[in-house]
Amino acid sequence: MVAVNPTWIDGVGVSGYYLRRGDSILTMHNGNALGARSGVVPGSGGLNVTLSGSTISVGSGIALVYYAGEGLFRASMTSISTLTLTAAHATLPRIDLVYLRVWCNSVDGSGLNQADVVYLAGTPSSTPAAPVPVGTVIYMPLATISVPASGGGSPTVSNAVRPYTVAAGGILPLQSSAPPSPYVGQFYDDQTNLRRWNGSAWETMAKVETVGWTTPTLAANYTTGDLTTNGNLNGPVRYRKYNDRGTDYMEWDGAAQRTAGSQVANILNAALGAAFRPTARASFVIARNATSIAAGDASVVHSVKIDFNQDGTIALVGATAGVTETTWFALKGIRYPLS
Repeated sequence: MVAVNPTWIDGVGVSGYYLRRGDSILTMHNGNALGARSGVVPGSGGLNVTLSGSTISVGSGIALVYYAGEGLFRASMTSISTLTLTAAHATLPRIDLVYLRVWCNSVDGSGLNQADVVYLAGTPSSTPAAPVPVGTVIYMPLATISVPASGGGSPTVSNAVRPYTVAAGGILPLQSSAPPSPYVGQFYDDQTNLRRWNGSAWETMAKVETVGWTTPTLAANYTTGDLTTNGNLNGPVRYRKYNDRGTDYMEWDGAAQRTAGSQVANILNAALGAAFRPTARASFVIARNATSIAAGDASVVHSVKIDFNQDGTIALVGATAGVTETTWFALKGIRYPLS
């Protein structure tokens, strides 16, 4: 049996190492039994990096910095730090790095026990890359600074490189890629969707988005609807594809008017693209004209079947010439899954 000293017990001495290990419970893990995720607190604007002239400013804030084999370091920067940007190269651009460093003598042999922000100028190159601190360095990146060659414009700061961390069980925001080594039930925000790990794949749980409409070209002798005369005032025919709980759907709107000619197999000028076709036919009964196309005939059929086919065509079924012939029809409100 191995015994250790737990934290927060009177009279029990605990080393910095064990305190750091104990603090790992405060934040999201990194896939290791004793690991933790480095990062700043999202939404706080903490440790934000800005540039004015050659002066780099790093705002106050709190961060958790994990170092493999040593645990989690907590760093509270209570005031603004300033650094000086290195002058631009005469002919080549470069990318610089600003990072938060924890100096721990027992780990890095630096002779220091503190936290501060560090500026590291990159190497000028026609294809520049941000530098990486070498040696035993406990750090977390905060920002990169793109510095054009002399006379090529002003340097720009990007804070996108910084990681975020949340309490265990929290949702990681603004992630450009999925967190490594996820646990079942872990959530993250991929900047568009709320994603959940089900043990074998990331599921889309919610999506907040605005999806624009596409107005297709109709087949010959069909006139798209409007709000004044055509299509029984249902508006133009249009469609959009969107995702709901991990499944892609098609939604249709508007109506159309047929003024001449025979009913055709596809009411569109061309078949829909592969990304907009259902894997199985989607069939609906839709509203249509109350009187026939032939003068003086009163239609007794006020609806017609429509098929959205796997080949991307859209066909009206049973709209043959005569008293049941369709002159206008509405697609408003039609919605079906693509898979």
